[in-house]
Amino acid sequence: MKIHLIVGARPNFMKMAPLYREFKKYEDLFDVKLIHTGQHYDQKMSKVFFDELNMPQPDFYLGVGSGSHGAQTAKIMEEYEKVLVDDKPDWVIVAGDVNSTVACALDAVKLHIKVAHLEAGLRSFDRTMPEEINRLATDAISDLLLTPSLDGNNNLMLEGVPEEKIVFVGNIMIDSLVQQKDKALKSNIISQLNKEYRKGIEKNNYCLITLHRPSNVDTEEGLKVILDAFEQIAEDLNLIFPIHPRTIKNIEKFGLEEQINRMENLIFTEPIGYYDFMHLQMNAKFILTDSGGIQEESTYFGVPCLTLRENTERPITITEGTNQLVELKTEEIVKKAYEIINGDGKKGKIPELWDGKTAERIVNLFKNIRGNK
Repeated sequence: MKIHLIVGARPNFMKMAPLYREFKKYEDLFDVKLIHTGQHYDQKMSKVFFDELNMPQPDFYLGVGSGSHGAQTAKIMEEYEKVLVDDKPDWVIVAGDVNSTVACALDAVKLHIKVAHLEAGLRSFDRTMPEEINRLATDAISDLLLTPSLDGNNNLMLEGVPEEKIVFVGNIMIDSLVQQKDKALKSNIISQLNKEYRKGIEKNNYCLITLHRPSNVDTEEGLKVILDAFEQIAEDLNLIFPIHPRTIKNIEKFGLEEQINRMENLIFTEPIGYYDFMHLQMNAKFILTDSGGIQEESTYFGVPCLTLRENTERPITITEGTNQLVELKTEEIVKKAYEIINGDGKKGKIPELWDGKTAERIVNLFKNIRGNK
């Protein structure tokens, strides 16, 4: 059975690395090829992750680069269609909700090639989010829907998806955390940051921040709300913020450098590698994010997480995990932060099948599909 695994953006790498390794254990059964669309294409966002996750060079690299949603999706479709016509896989496996996900799924379906969607069924119920459109479209056209949590099954059945197309396999992101945890524990990122920035960062005395959504960092109003909150929290806690170049440009554009410079305990860094970032997550007092995957990772590590969004497609991180939603209001961010600083952080548990064995379950499923072919 010939299978294509699609990666394109940074979150895809952690999802596909354990699945690729598991498939490669059965080379007599599966011919697995790695397709990198190039949606995230620079050294910090892509190559470092391939190296750290011990991923091979992609079999096909499409090199699409950046662009608007429409332009990027169209270019991926144009380039991947050529690969499909030439290579003719039996299955295409896509993950998550990025443009690469929906573009490659559309290509495959139109060529009558079966598609499996990994992380299916997640819903924020907010159609202003491009990711939500990608999720809905991919689930609607896929032949096999692999869900990370049972709420995903429920969402799909409510949308009329036949139950036989839905399989609860667990959270593939956790496989990477389990497999790479020992290496992350050995990271010396905290001592590196202390040396570079002359700080006294220690376990549990910092907040780790990841913010990238336009509603948070692309407007003067949103950035001012966030920086005002940082200014108050930084009085009692170090803040570590691996910052996207676009956000730095916006800080300069809106003339907010002076406010930044006042905060001695705020550390801006470039994007951080996988092991180092995992180490920072594991040892943070809490995490402030607008990322989907980090809501899951913080739940697995048992670290309180504040998600700066009005909704989440991963509600299980709230109902069972350590995550809380927080409004884009300075007083709300500060209030939630100090609840955690004062010892009242949310306690959670690890959800069902977040056990590091999701890739194994998926490959067993494909063994059965192959056997019944």
